[in-house]
Amino acid sequence: MMRLVIVRQKYNPAGGAERFVSRALSALSAQGGLEVNLIARKWESLSGVRAFAANPFYLGSVWRDWGFACAARRIWQREGFELVQSHERIAGCDIYRAGDGVHRHWLQLRRRVLSRWGRITLQLNPYHHYVQWMERRMFLHPRLKTVICNSQMVKREIQHYFDLPDERFAVIYNGVDTAAFHPSLREHRDAMRAQWQIPPAAPLLLYVGSGFERKGVARALQAIVPHPEVQLLIVGKDKHAAQYQRLAATLGIASRVRFAGAQNDVKPFYGMADAFILPTLYDPFPNVCVEALACGLPVFTTQQCGAAELIRDGDNGWVADALDGATLRQQLGQWLASRAEWPSLAAAARASTADLTLEQMAGRLLACYRRLL
Repeated sequence: MMRLVIVRQKYNPAGGAERFVSRALSALSAQGGLEVNLIARKWESLSGVRAFAANPFYLGSVWRDWGFACAARRIWQREGFELVQSHERIAGCDIYRAGDGVHRHWLQLRRRVLSRWGRITLQLNPYHHYVQWMERRMFLHPRLKTVICNSQMVKREIQHYFDLPDERFAVIYNGVDTAAFHPSLREHRDAMRAQWQIPPAAPLLLYVGSGFERKGVARALQAIVPHPEVQLLIVGKDKHAAQYQRLAATLGIASRVRFAGAQNDVKPFYGMADAFILPTLYDPFPNVCVEALACGLPVFTTQQCGAAELIRDGDNGWVADALDGATLRQQLGQWLASRAEWPSLAAAARASTADLTLEQMAGRLLACYRRLL
């Protein structure tokens, strides 16, 4: 039996990367012929998975990541796993799952929205230097056999910065539970709208995610300003949420925006919405976009989002540059003007996830592992 270990430092079940790990672990274990293990600082209960704790003391982010990397490496060397798949930047793994993209590229995009002082602070931050150093060590390490990318966008970035050959890559999109995330969730529409005081017929955009700044909550707020009929519901936790509530008030749209905070179950929120919006500055492949599509919601996102590879403008969503607010507002106008076509948009959105089931994702991962042994 093949012994695989997946390495993920912070195992928060609500996080996008962790949901991928959880789904992959469950689906892979169900396939049989594979012993799945996990190395993490902490984890939730996982059926059929043996977990190893790598939780050394640390102060600060550099020490945190370096300490975990050293502890995780000691464990996988001691246990002698056939394959080591890391979701963290750790040199010496067999497989790296590039769920966070290329840090250097993210920093370049981040500079687009920072002030001069902000760019200086970013440049001087030692953590960013550490991540870039470790990223380079990992990608150029002789043991690295395969990089699993969750989008073609990420593959292109890695090849641009590190010049790895095509045969080192496997592009495997995140899978989604198409039975749980389904257009039938619209059965929650009336009750949820009543609960959140949203008019039954109002066009409702849904945003789901933490990290409001990077993922574009401000841009979503600004986009609905010229469309007075549109309501926006924001699901997710952010320590600066009050700042965005003040922005909504300043823009004169506070009555049309709801901040729902973190939610244990987001499915009823998908069921109450008409479309999904994620005007992110950078996101390799957010699970929320695939979940929304599976629920039959057209998706508004950006060229800097890996999930844009699933979107066909005007068919199952729209794509614009992350900082092109004018185009996003125009696209919302197109959507509103085509209300008679919304059922077709919903059907196309759902159809675009037909090849993205968890079972198909697990099969692709397993085929990737078998090629390496």
